[in-house]
Amino acid sequence: MEQEEMSAADQRIEEKLGESNLPGAEDRGETPSPIILSFVVDRANFVTLLGLSSGLLSIYFSLVQNYPAAMIALLWAVLLDWYDGLVARRMPDRTDSQRQFGGQLDSLVDLVVSATGPAILLLSVGQFSPWFFPGALALVTAGVLRLAYYGVYGLDKDGTHAGLTIDNTPLAVAAVFLLHTFISPNVFAAVLYATILVMSFLHVAPFRMGKLGGRWYYVITGYVLILTAVYAFILWTN
Repeated sequence: MEQEEMSAADQRIEEKLGESNLPGAEDRGETPSPIILSFVVDRANFVTLLGLSSGLLSIYFSLVQNYPAAMIALLWAVLLDWYDGLVARRMPDRTDSQRQFGGQLDSLVDLVVSATGPAILLLSVGQFSPWFFPGALALVTAGVLRLAYYGVYGLDKDGTHAGLTIDNTPLAVAAVFLLHTFISPNVFAAVLYATILVMSFLHVAPFRMGKLGGRWYYVITGYVLILTAVYAFILWTN
C-alpha cells in the first residue's frame, strides 16, 4: 500500500512538471489576460469601488458607534451602487470581459455594503451581545445565497427576479434608525433586530418582482439626499 501511494505521488509530480513545461498563452498565440488593476480605470468599476469605500466607512462608524455618520456613509454606498449600472450602460465600448468583471465586482461589493455593513451595525447596536449574532448571521447568509443565486440564474425573460434585492436592507435600516433617539435603547435594538430578520427572509423569499429602474433613480436619489440631510443635522446637533 505504501509503495502504491508513493508511485501515485510520483506520477502527480511528473504531471505537474509536464504542465509547467506547456507553452503559455502568448506562446500559444492567445491574447494574455489583462492585469487586475486595468479594470480600475473602467468608470463603472471605479464608481463601484467608491461605493465599497463608503460601505467600509459605514462599518468603521458603526464600530465606533457614530450611528448618524454610519447611516450617511451607508446611504451613499447604496446610491453609488445604483449609479454604477447606469454608468456602465452608457459605456457602449466596454468589452465582454469588462462587463463580466463589473458584474462580479458589483456582487462582491453588494455583499460588503448591503449585508455585512448592516450586520455589523446590528451587532454594534446590540453592544456585541451574542444574542445579536443570529440576526447578523441571518442577513449575511441571505445575502450570500441571494447573490450566488442571481449570479447563476440572473433575470427571467420577463425581467423579474427572485426575492427582494439586497440593497433594500440599508434603505430600510436607514429609515428605522430615525427612531434611535426617540425610543429606549433596548426597544430600538429589538426593532432593528426584527427589521433585519424580516429583510433577511424577503431576500430569499419565493416571490418574484420586476427590476427597478427608470424613475426609481430619482426616488432613490431623493431618498438618500433627504436622509443625508436629516442625519447630518443630527450629527451636527450632537
